[in-house]
Amino acid sequence: MNGRLLWLALAFAAAVHAASPDAGAPPIPTLRPSPQQPMAAHLTASLLGHVHYKTVALDDALSAKIFDRYLKSIDPERMFFVQADVDQWGEARTELDNAILADDLGLPFAIFNLYAKRAAERFTYARSLLRQSFDFGRNESFQFRREQAPWPKSEDEARELWRKRVKNDWLQLKLAGKNDKSIVETLDKRYENFLKRLAKLKSDDAFQVFMNAYTMSVDPHTNYMGPRASEEFDIAMRLSLVGIGAVLQDKDGYVTIKDLVPGGPAALSGTLKPGDRILGVAQGPEGAMTDVVGWRMDDTVALIRGAADSVVLLDVLPAGVGPDGKHKLVSLVRKKISLEEQAAKKSVLTFDDGGVPHRVGVITLPTFYEDFQARKNGDRDFKSATRDVARLLGELRTEKVDSVLVDLRNNGGGSLTEAIELTGLFIDTGPVVQQRDAKGKVTVGRDTNPGVAWDGPVAVLINRASASASEIFAAAIQDYRRGLVIGEPSFGKGTVQTVLNLNQVVRSDKPALGDVTVTVAQFFRIDGGTTQLRGVQPDISLPSFSDAEHFGESSYDNALPWQKIAAADYEPVADLRDVLPVLQQRHDARAAKDKDFRYLQEDVAEVNSRRKKNEISLNEAERRKERDAQELRTKSRQKGGAAATKTVPVPADKAAADESALEDGEDEIGHAGKNAKDVLLNEAAHVLGDEADLLKARPDLAARVPPSSRPVTRQ
Repeated sequence: MNGRLLWLALAFAAAVHAASPDAGAPPIPTLRPSPQQPMAAHLTASLLGHVHYKTVALDDALSAKIFDRYLKSIDPERMFFVQADVDQWGEARTELDNAILADDLGLPFAIFNLYAKRAAERFTYARSLLRQSFDFGRNESFQFRREQAPWPKSEDEARELWRKRVKNDWLQLKLAGKNDKSIVETLDKRYENFLKRLAKLKSDDAFQVFMNAYTMSVDPHTNYMGPRASEEFDIAMRLSLVGIGAVLQDKDGYVTIKDLVPGGPAALSGTLKPGDRILGVAQGPEGAMTDVVGWRMDDTVALIRGAADSVVLLDVLPAGVGPDGKHKLVSLVRKKISLEEQAAKKSVLTFDDGGVPHRVGVITLPTFYEDFQARKNGDRDFKSATRDVARLLGELRTEKVDSVLVDLRNNGGGSLTEAIELTGLFIDTGPVVQQRDAKGKVTVGRDTNPGVAWDGPVAVLINRASASASEIFAAAIQDYRRGLVIGEPSFGKGTVQTVLNLNQVVRSDKPALGDVTVTVAQFFRIDGGTTQLRGVQPDISLPSFSDAEHFGESSYDNALPWQKIAAADYEPVADLRDVLPVLQQRHDARAAKDKDFRYLQEDVAEVNSRRKKNEISLNEAERRKERDAQELRTKSRQKGGAAATKTVPVPADKAAADESALEDGEDEIGHAGKNAKDVLLNEAAHVLGDEADLLKARPDLAARVPPSSRPVTRQ
């Protein structure tokens, strides 16, 4: 250990010792790096310096970024540390690079240990507050998003902040109908769970957080996965684990649903959605409910997983309601998630616009799936998104639809090959995507299969969670002017990653070193622009609950920039630019008359207003007034004949915050269910119907593609 690092580590050790929590808290372990972790960190640094798409030196400048991201990772809402803690780390800001290169992780572990001690202090204090009463007639508020707020200047300021947090927790339960005794028992157990969770921290926890602070300081999609995280990633890729089919994340002490696996029990039930918070888990319909608020994520997941065909009962706080909303009990039968259940599906929407009948075929594609191994082995019947969509297009032709809408909302990507070949179902032959590697070499992905499976009007429906392969497909349809893109700007992920196993890199049989996901290339559209950062911009925009400031590539402070290269050699097959103004006018006129669409716009405006406000009242009468007003508005809508609406929430880290905020008192913003009306899908279909009408009047603008039937099977 060099002298400077030794001095800093000793200083941190003294700070940790001085920050012992109040009496009654469980002992918090002092974590130390395992023998293999310094090696894994150094090896990761070497790989990033040689393999990454963007060369970033591990120096003092990067160290400062790592330091800031590390603090943000362990104390994102600035609720644990005080300003004095941060000030004493002035020299540490430029020493983390040395810690990695010197194989000495004492400094980052000392920071993590101090965080654990501070957190124990805060939750111990929170428990002590439960012995007093709160004045809910007092006019004060609680700031629920504090990532940009200053650190508390003193211990007194920190305690005041926690007093308001506990008061808000109490008020939420009070408005949910619980009495004081029950509230104290619930919150005491909850805060105790947080303390128990801190007591169970392991070396792997600290190392995982620090390494991701490092790798994600290079770019947002470069990540480190320790042995356990790597195992979870493998399970997700195989989709072979028996469970409920939900991707979970830890957010503010709650196990929150990040995404639903298409075809899984959770998705098929229609009762869960991204942003829902799981408060308790019981085994079987009559099992005792275990409160999991504040638990370790892996311990909660272990409770939710289980044997196939067994029942798990979840106590859920819905995403679409505020913290004062009612809980719901959700019973699910665990199943093995299979690729078959995630296949593309079709439906037909029929409607009249001005007396003109329309039949719009809708193809919903949850992911760009492909059985890579079966295809490699020469299996003629390998599973493929393109094969399935080609078959569905044939069925829709038989059903005499006049246009096709491809729904890619929440499709986070998948196989690049499938994105290229799926595009080929709508164009003849030609380039689909360009890819540039770290050396500047550009390769072009082309559709080489002549003919098309659908030559009529087509549109693509996207949202903020449409990413990667979805953006490649939507961009190609747009660049060829083959069809419309409808919805909201897509995620903006235009980079390519590969996973490197550190043990394999060094040919080591030592304990597992973990994996590193490294960005190695960037995608470009055939017009030369990139989907990176800006995403795909829709031709016709629809309202959205997504918060672009907190979700999507543009929300990252170190995302790779938008760039442009030479366009590929291609010719547009149609020209819809002349009809876009008319389509926009018709959409605006229809939206102004559609009651459900207006309600959706009002809800979006309300959510955006509350995001900007960024605080919640701690006055009981005011909170009840807000809730009663929302309930009255909902009843008024229902009385007026408004349909229950389905908005397809965005599944992502920060989208979950959009949905649940969302400890911010956000009230119900809509109703979701299997039979609910999908306002955005319906409007996209109407826009596509307008396009079909206009192209009948102007056939010169229609797609010039050979009207052949694309074979369903391929080699």
